[in-house]
Amino acid sequence: MIPFNKPYMTGKETTYIKDAVRFSKISGNGQFTQKCQRFFEERYGFKKCLLTTSCTDALEMAAILCNVAPGDEVIVPSYTFVSTALSFIRQGAKIVFADSRGDHPNVDADRLEELITEKTKVIVPVHYAGMACEMDKIMELARKYDLLVVEDAAQAIDSYYISPATGEKRPLGSIGHLGTFSFHETKNIISGEGGMLTMNDERFIYRSEIIWEKGTNRAEFFRGEVNKYGWVDIGSSFLPSEIIAAFLWAQIENIDQIQHRRKQLWNTYYERLKFMDKNDLYLPTISSYATNNAHMFYLVCRSAEERSALLTHLKENGILAVFHYLSLHLSRFFEGKHDGRKLTNSDMFSDCLLRLPMFYELGENDIRKVVESIKSFYDGRKSSF
Repeated sequence: MIPFNKPYMTGKETTYIKDAVRFSKISGNGQFTQKCQRFFEERYGFKKCLLTTSCTDALEMAAILCNVAPGDEVIVPSYTFVSTALSFIRQGAKIVFADSRGDHPNVDADRLEELITEKTKVIVPVHYAGMACEMDKIMELARKYDLLVVEDAAQAIDSYYISPATGEKRPLGSIGHLGTFSFHETKNIISGEGGMLTMNDERFIYRSEIIWEKGTNRAEFFRGEVNKYGWVDIGSSFLPSEIIAAFLWAQIENIDQIQHRRKQLWNTYYERLKFMDKNDLYLPTISSYATNNAHMFYLVCRSAEERSALLTHLKENGILAVFHYLSLHLSRFFEGKHDGRKLTNSDMFSDCLLRLPMFYELGENDIRKVVESIKSFYDGRKSSF
């Protein structure tokens, strides 16, 4: 069976974990945590980075930093993982769901303004498959209505937005006031579970460390800036152990190699399937303002029935492909809370999008088998008519 995902190990993970144990500092915010954070700040220009135990935790920190409170409204795409919405609901926010674009699962930036009210506080664009949302439009709305923007860049490490107006190329997660990333084992670089919060607005930096350290000024104490620490704010135990950071450092050291390989695989899929695009199915679209970090390769079928049949066909041929999100506005948890608007594109991607196997050690023969199985499925459907 060709799996959907297989975590890639560079070979140094256990070495660095042993080093962390040898240093006798494994509780977090030690050498490896600081090395990882410094790498992301220097490579991508984030003003401040804090590793977290998950992207969910990073989003929860962002919701606290934004001072989200009961009565506030937060605009979130419906086609996303539950954490994007849940993190703000935990602070008492009312979630206002936005629809996707017709040609891409990303939020339709042209339809965001109609969702803004006097209660709106935050917009949370999700960079699906590591491809940028239209950040110029979103940031302009934020300036116009004095809103905060939290980029959910869980899938978007090492991916960029290219401004159509200026040509400036900026890393995703560095454009909004705050950004969040995931290092879950399905992502490009991994630590099993893990995440990161980025601060791009200096007013959030000081408080972020306090929230990160359980509401205390413990980080200042360890830097020798205060002679004792205490409870000064709300927060939680958001920082990961040094074991997680040590594992992540081994991945970071190989990020260019990993990215190069994933892009090779993505391009191979595309080249071998492009003859079917818009005839039998739809391939991913990459906008002129977005780069591709090869986080995933997905197809969009023409109906839910077709996708279900294709998934079954692939599984029968030893290939594990999977669908993705279910529209959050239709979830059992949110029942009775949505305002009744039709989110047609989100529902379409929920019904029709299918993700193919994508991981570092995927071989050329594996891709050939996947492509041939997809082709045989559609050839069979044509012959049945």
